Order: sequence, then C-alpha cells, then structure tokens
Amino acid sequence: MSNETKHPVRSSLAENVAYLKKELGVDKSFDMIHIELEYAELEMSLFLVDGFGKDQAITQIQRELGRTTKEDLGSNPLEKLIKNRIPYVEIDTSDDLDEVVDEVLAGPAALVVEGIDKVILVDTRTYPVRGPEEPDTEQVIRGAKDGFVETLVENVALTRRRVRDRTLRIEYEKVGRRSKTDLCISYIEDIADPKIVDHVKKSLKKITTDGLPMGDKTIEEFIFGRHVNPYPMVRYTERPDVAATHLFEGHVIVMVDGSPSVIITPTTFWHHLQHAEEYRQKPLIGAALRGVRFAAIWTSIFLMPLWYLMATNENLLPNVIQYVGPEDEGQISLLTQFILAEVGIEMLRMAAIHTPSALATALGLVAAILIGEVAIEVGLFSPEVVLYLAVAAVGSFATPSYEMSLANRLIRVALLVVTAIFGVGGFVGGTLLLIVWLASMKVYDTPYLWPFLPFEYRAFRDVIVRTPIPLKHQRPRSIHPQDMDR
Repeated sequence: MSNETKHPVRSSLAENVAYLKKELGVDKSFDMIHIELEYAELEMSLFLVDGFGKDQAITQIQRELGRTTKEDLGSNPLEKLIKNRIPYVEIDTSDDLDEVVDEVLAGPAALVVEGIDKVILVDTRTYPVRGPEEPDTEQVIRGAKDGFVETLVENVALTRRRVRDRTLRIEYEKVGRRSKTDLCISYIEDIADPKIVDHVKKSLKKITTDGLPMGDKTIEEFIFGRHVNPYPMVRYTERPDVAATHLFEGHVIVMVDGSPSVIITPTTFWHHLQHAEEYRQKPLIGAALRGVRFAAIWTSIFLMPLWYLMATNENLLPNVIQYVGPEDEGQISLLTQFILAEVGIEMLRMAAIHTPSALATALGLVAAILIGEVAIEVGLFSPEVVLYLAVAAVGSFATPSYEMSLANRLIRVALLVVTAIFGVGGFVGGTLLLIVWLASMKVYDTPYLWPFLPFEYRAFRDVIVRTPIPLKHQRPRSIHPQDMDR
C-alpha cells in the first residue's frame, strides 16, 4: 500500500483488533463475529459476518491451524501461513485496516496475527442464493431453462459456461461510498469497440453516491442520464444465452451484484423487439413469429389513436371499413373513456404485481366482470373502446422488453391526446415527431433507429426477417466491432 494509508496494519494485535472492533461494530451488531484464537504460540483474531461465512471452510482452516507448530512457521510466519497452512484458494493480504473493514463487510474473513503487519483475507463467503431458474419474462418453449441470479459470481460462471473465448474479459469494479456494491464489466476484447469499453469504465468510476439500492437500473441512470426520455438506452436480460449472443456481437455487459438482470450496451430500438424464441425455431417459423410480434408492437402504439381519428372523422373511412366507430359512444367522450381505461389497465397491472398467485384468478374475474361488462352496461364505456384497448394491451404484453412496452404505452397516450386535439394534423405530426425524435437519439455513437435510419439494406432485412444463422456472416456495424466477420 502507499504512504497515504490512513490506518496501516500494525504489528500490535491489540491495536489492530481494537480498530476493527470499533469500525465493524462488533459489540453492536449480533451478526458480526469476532473469535480470539491461539495457534503455534501466536495470538490471533478472526473477523467475519455470520451470514456470509462458510462454516465448513472456517472449520477446516481452524483445524489446519491447530496442527501448526511454531517451528512450522519459522522466521516468516506470514508467508508460511498463506502458502502452507491455510488450505484455501481465494486468499490475499492487506496492510490497510480500512480496506480490511470493507472486505469483511463484503463477505471475506479477516485473520489478524500477532507480530504480523498485514491482515490475511480469506474469501470464505457464501451468499443466500436461489437456483438459476428460467426468468418469467423471457420464457422459451425450447432452449435453456437457467437464468441469472442475484449473486455476481454465479452470473459470471453462467456467462463463462457459454463464452469460452480466451479474450473474454470480466473486470471488477466497486461502486458506492457506503454500499461498496460489486459489479463487473464483461466484453470480448478482440471484438468489442475499445472506445465503448473505455467509456463504460470511465462512466462507472465517475459515479458518486451512497449506494445502488436499485442495482442495474441505478447504473443506467448514472451512465446515460436522459431522465425525461422514456425509451430504454440499454437492454436488460436475465438469460445467459441472450447475454452470450450479445457478447459475440461486440456488446459490453455490465453485471451488478444483487441483481438478476444484466445490462447490455450499446443497443438500438430493434434490439428491444427481439426474443430468444424466434431463434429457437426454424428460420421460417421464427420469421413468422417476429412478424406477428412486430404487428402487435405497432398495434400497441398506433391502433387507438388511429381508431379514434377515424371514429371522429367518418369521412376518412373507406367503404370497406365503414363499420369502424362506436354505435353508442356512452355517457362520456371517447377521449375520456380511453384515458380512464388506460389508467384502469395500469391499476390492474400494478394490482397483479402485488396480488398473491392464489388470488390472481379472483382478480381476473373482478377485472373482467365488474370493470369490463358492468362498465359497458351502465354506459360508462362503449364496447369498441374496451375492444381496441384490449388489443393494444395485448400488443404491449407481446413486447419482449418490459421497459420498451412501458415507453410505448406512454407514447400511445400522448399520441392519442394530440390526435384528439388537432385531428389528422395531430396524428400525422405526432407520428412524424416520434420518428424524428427516435432517429436523433444515440447510444454512444450508435444511432437508435439503425439500420432503419441511417438505412442499411442487409442489416434492416435481418431486423425485419429472422435470417438463418449460417447466412449471418457479419456483426452489426452500428456498434463498431473490431472484427466484423463472424
């Protein structure tokens, strides 16, 4: 350590122990363990967090130390302890007591030895963790059923299992003045753009906050800002196979300890519309599924404003669809009906999140019978409003990216209001403004609407149609990979 160390480890065991007990709050926190030991005629102290310490590993270390004699340690007890007497792979030392405090709070155990001016750190931690189950929001019929969990080491292992490239880099960072949250940046060194990798690293180092209570979402807000922009600047995934696919394309992955989803950057608008299921089926089937998905997504944005426009301007209707429009508008205006229905759908969504699964059926019956049928019978809503809102809601649920579906929902309401106020001009102008706005957005140097704007035929064809994997010879040009050839 440098001369700037504020609290260096001293040879006096008592001084080191006193400082560590004070800073770790040993006498104030019941889960903070301090054990006084004596092996090889040397006094020692062990510090660890009860919930993180692996009992079997700690017991084995104590057993080996109990067999150690003073002669075994010789004139250099630190080196002998590390290399010969402590049977563990992940072992390190520190001469800074503040660093020791941070490490103990992160999980490793600290062994303080009389007469040694360094503390031995043994990474015996184990976190409570659930199994790597398939994520609910990214399920596939065929394919892997494992998903990321809340433990960083487990997530790295799931990624390594699929990416065995020797240039795969997983670089460790620690963010948060108080939380000291572990995270890592993952990329394939000879594919990913070094400028993007460097930008991500610098952005993470600039983060100054107490902690990351919301994990990866907090990281996104610090890196990209744009707090009034509803559209996601990064893609989230809980599937290791999806993360591996993006690594091979040249993307950078950010994993945050405590979060079961990882950040993929840079991404375009179209990345949020793709789903792993399309690549788990034959190319023709995958292309059909993608076509249906895209139709659902566009429907979720434009169906309601377009129907409202035609329902209130019958002269715009072609003869073949003269049936469009409400026969009975209800007791309140169409715009008010749509706004109330949108709020109702959002309330139901939030209620479903907080409703135990045993009561989910009851909630569905309440929504269908009381809110749907009764509202129509009393004249609050017209049947057409409920129908088109339901279709738009299904389109939102068909959007693979949850963040993208929420953004599209907000844009749908804004476009509906503009159409209601300004009519045809409002719908056309609002749609044009949306396209221009999305086209002006960039994630690093990647245009958000690429390859639609700027247009690139082959890449856009791959976006619209699920291309067979053997025919995809190049990586996406928009993320500037060093090696374009797959």
